[in-house]
Amino acid sequence: MTTNPLYETFARAPLAFDRGEGCWLIAEDGQRYLDLAGGIAVNSLGHSHPHLVAALVEQAGKLWHVSNLYHIPGQERLGERLVEASFADKVFFTNSGAEALECAIKTARRYQYVKGHPERYRIITFEGAFHGRTLATIAAGGQAKYLEGFGPKVDGFDQVAFDDIDAAEKLIGPETAAILLEPVQGEGGVRSFPPSSLKRVRELCHKHGLLLIFDEVQCGIGRTGKLFAHELANVTPDIMAIAKGIGGGFPVGACLATAEAASGMTAGVHGTTFGGNPLAMAVGNAVLDVVLEGNFLDEVARKALLFKQGLAAVADEYPNVIEEIRGTGLMLGLKCKVPNTKFVQALRDEKTLSVGAGDNVVRLLPPLTISDEEIRQAVERIRAAANSLSKAG
Repeated sequence: MTTNPLYETFARAPLAFDRGEGCWLIAEDGQRYLDLAGGIAVNSLGHSHPHLVAALVEQAGKLWHVSNLYHIPGQERLGERLVEASFADKVFFTNSGAEALECAIKTARRYQYVKGHPERYRIITFEGAFHGRTLATIAAGGQAKYLEGFGPKVDGFDQVAFDDIDAAEKLIGPETAAILLEPVQGEGGVRSFPPSSLKRVRELCHKHGLLLIFDEVQCGIGRTGKLFAHELANVTPDIMAIAKGIGGGFPVGACLATAEAASGMTAGVHGTTFGGNPLAMAVGNAVLDVVLEGNFLDEVARKALLFKQGLAAVADEYPNVIEEIRGTGLMLGLKCKVPNTKFVQALRDEKTLSVGAGDNVVRLLPPLTISDEEIRQAVERIRAAANSLSKAG
């Protein structure tokens, strides 16, 4: 008997998939699963999207990697498109969300440093946040389960309760550099900051000379029906981290910033070997080709309303199983009255994939390309799972 060669860091479901088609994953035994997990909000255009496949195959036949010692035309093109579609003036490409957040944190600290305030390095964050798995980002997230056993917590992060803007204001001091938050918390339980709270945080940053950092790793790139979730509140950050959906399944991340916020990020102060490589940039550009075309985002919003209405009907039928429906766009959550692990398993029994989250929530993060018929099937399978849990008591 051979031992498992992998780190035992994942509680993996007893499933392995052979291929994917749109919103469907086909297991090794041939069974088809409706994918409402989307690789944890990564597969924004579903599995094996022909435009993404073509872009990756074409680039793979030409050039994979050269490093950032040289110009990478795909980076400049994707950077220009992200700048044109956002508040930002500058972009730094990474391989993951955690790296994008690391860049965002360094950008904020470096900004204060070059402005003559090296003492301003602390960042205020909010309970329930998930900003990544590096030593800095687990400190920023502040969740004890991710901090335990990794030595002293990285200094420089001050956390307040979710949406407690009064507490955040009281924490602002001479060492504060920035405020960091997810406009919609994913891991934290699909919790949205009210627009009024985002506006107030923006005002506090302006008043105190702080930078506002948004983590849109999960809620960005069309997930909420807008390209970026903060557009719903008409509030713009100084710095933003994105990843997940921008690569549609390929590892891509980015830190976006205004020219002012990025003014301290000069040659040599930050870098990456793989970030922004030609393969990643080809796929990132292909994702934007689809997401920014025509009425794609309007369709996401329309389909999200259809899905949410269906889920609300299920919640009304099974109030002993589902407490409430949360979320915006196709970033939805079922707040459960049963353990969310049981709901995830009940859905898997219905050949439907979902993702657990904090606050006893089940996340539904389907590809943005999900069809009306697939939404109907999803609602029926969720209803069947709720029914089985209701009968089980």
